[in-house]
Amino acid sequence: MKILICTGIYPPDFGGPATYSKLLFDELPKKGIEVEVLSFGEVRHLPKIIRHFAYFLKTLKKGKEVDLIYAQDPVSVGLPSVLVAKILGKKFVLKMVGDYAWEQQQQGQGVSFVTPEDFQNMKVDWVSSLRRKIERWVGEKADTIVVPSNYLKKIVMMWGIEEGKIKVVYNAFAPKEVEESKETLRKGFGFIENIIFSVGRFVPWKGFETLIEVVKDLPNIKLFIAGDGPDKEKLEQKINNFGLVGKVFLLGSLPQDRLLRYIKASDLFVLNTGYEGLSHQLLEVMSVGTPIITTDVGGNPEIIENNKDGLLVSYDDKDELKEAVIRLLGNNQMKVDFAMNAQEEVKNFNREKMLGEISGLLKNI
Repeated sequence: MKILICTGIYPPDFGGPATYSKLLFDELPKKGIEVEVLSFGEVRHLPKIIRHFAYFLKTLKKGKEVDLIYAQDPVSVGLPSVLVAKILGKKFVLKMVGDYAWEQQQQGQGVSFVTPEDFQNMKVDWVSSLRRKIERWVGEKADTIVVPSNYLKKIVMMWGIEEGKIKVVYNAFAPKEVEESKETLRKGFGFIENIIFSVGRFVPWKGFETLIEVVKDLPNIKLFIAGDGPDKEKLEQKINNFGLVGKVFLLGSLPQDRLLRYIKASDLFVLNTGYEGLSHQLLEVMSVGTPIITTDVGGNPEIIENNKDGLLVSYDDKDELKEAVIRLLGNNQMKVDFAMNAQEEVKNFNREKMLGEISGLLKNI
């Protein structure tokens, strides 16, 4: 059996689709599936529209030699590759790691946050409406849609896709070991107070403004936030206006090894997010043994069981979040229990399990 993976990015590019596609390229041949990869990066230098047509032609050429086309997004590679699949009579599988139309709409200037659920039926600008129609059409034409969480399965079903066509295959997670102990790391970073750590793109639905307000009201706590994004200036202004310089720190984007050392050295990891498909970041935090407080949205409850692996709170609820921080910081045994349970839960997201499920699914199709 031979498949063509159509992906928006591929190493040396960074990102989930690149890592996932490279893993399948390396490992599926061991399970009897030959793999070829076509990255959108090969045509990205071309003008818009022309690049999509060029990608269509490349997919058409490579598609003749394969049994199945596996697209990693519903628009940039999904649209041209599903057209090729229908022209050539090939099986077509779509991987959905998020609602592309929603994500693009939410990154527009001055846009108020809406959940992916509310987005499905609300009136939007014509560009977002077009993206929404394209991804739904591509989903309808797919033989199977692969999603990494039951939450995203629910979103795709809201497109009008029948449940039986949607398969949940949790992404593989390979933990990176941090050799130094928490005590050694804390000494190296100069941590004395209670340390709360958070990370993410600086966009409204990540809830960093509320997290900063929570920390403002609590003594003997420092907050470190890693990441970057369009809301950086707004967060810096909030830190200055609240007099939190020296208490709240924006670290910028960090290399993974340094990021994990910061997280392991911290007392708590807090992710006040309004949306997660299935958070790879939470899995990383669980693997290094730092207790977690996050929201009960998206795929979070599928990896964090409340009061077992961490604490789940309502999104952007300042009082509930503050209460959870105080509760967990004040209970060392709870922190130890959460960390141990979370490290055990991470084992369910191992690479061999994912590869076995996806290879079986592709062969069955």
